[in-house]
Amino acid sequence: MRIVIKLGSSTVTHDGALHAPRLIDYAKTLSALMAAGHDLVLVSSGAVAAGRRVLGAVDPHTVAAKQMLAAIGQPHLMALYAELFGHYQLRVAQVLLTRTDLERRRSYLNARHTFEALFRHRVLPVVNENDTVATEEIRVGDNDQLSALVAGLIDAHMLLLMTDQDGLFDKDPRSFGDARLLPKIDAGEIPEAVWKSAGGKGGALGTGGMLTKLRAADIARRAGTEVVIANGADPALIPRLIEGDGRATRFSPLAPPTDARKRYILGGLRTGVGAAIDAGAVAALAAGRSLLTVGVAQVHGEFGRGDTVDVLSDDGRPIARGLANYDADDLRRIAGRRSGDIEKTLGYDYGAEFIHRNDLVLL
Repeated sequence: MRIVIKLGSSTVTHDGALHAPRLIDYAKTLSALMAAGHDLVLVSSGAVAAGRRVLGAVDPHTVAAKQMLAAIGQPHLMALYAELFGHYQLRVAQVLLTRTDLERRRSYLNARHTFEALFRHRVLPVVNENDTVATEEIRVGDNDQLSALVAGLIDAHMLLLMTDQDGLFDKDPRSFGDARLLPKIDAGEIPEAVWKSAGGKGGALGTGGMLTKLRAADIARRAGTEVVIANGADPALIPRLIEGDGRATRFSPLAPPTDARKRYILGGLRTGVGAAIDAGAVAALAAGRSLLTVGVAQVHGEFGRGDTVDVLSDDGRPIARGLANYDADDLRRIAGRRSGDIEKTLGYDYGAEFIHRNDLVLL
């Protein structure tokens, strides 16, 4: 199973510092899950809190101050994760993203391929927003929403939003003793009463509250991801959540991840661009394989890497659509060539696939 786990500031910090004992428990739990075969992504807050601990009392509410604290704290956060997961022979990788990385198709595709490579090598991606350089125009804004966008990027089956509450309640449990946990939300549209119950501001160190988690859940479930909001105090709860057990609020996905992915690909079609392929490539696609550059017979129109393109049979009939791994100019140079010739021809190599099977929809 492919799972995104988001840890908020209230989970990773204690008294303004990184909560090392709890993070040790998270390292143990997540390492066991990866050893069991799960693909995991950790979206972690805490860089600003770590920077504030290093530098001292600094107001983190101005953009410049927050970016400075993030720049100072991010290396400390990653160093701690590298050390803790290293005890379990697990490597970690830092992935810093902005909204632009997830909206522009070329960078979107590059990010997707990076995650896939990390999964293949059993490396844990640790994701945060690139606060140091992000401006208001390109900021995602909070790690809850970032985790939802990453879940869509990697076709995650589940998004776990670990917070300081047991889930979403019908009213604020910190103010009302009779507040009831909402265990499951299946409705196509999240009810207005639920949105109202999630109102409120986050803590001093984080940018999120329950409202941002509800927004993230709405994004992720529309991309085909099940979302769970649960208490992050005990990492041992995570395996139970994955199995469908444990006290939490669950949001059912509105479509299977594959269907959501297909809609994304089909919705981005530009007519008149793509590639005609030979009979061998047609048979490979029918068998569920990727479209390799060696199978491309002709290139039509102009398109960029990451654009949605048509795939045509040798008689001009559209048989598939997908995301191009090479732009039109590059593809013309390597069409019909085997993987070993790509780097020799272009000077670089994005792989043997013109369209990977995960980025392709048969018509």
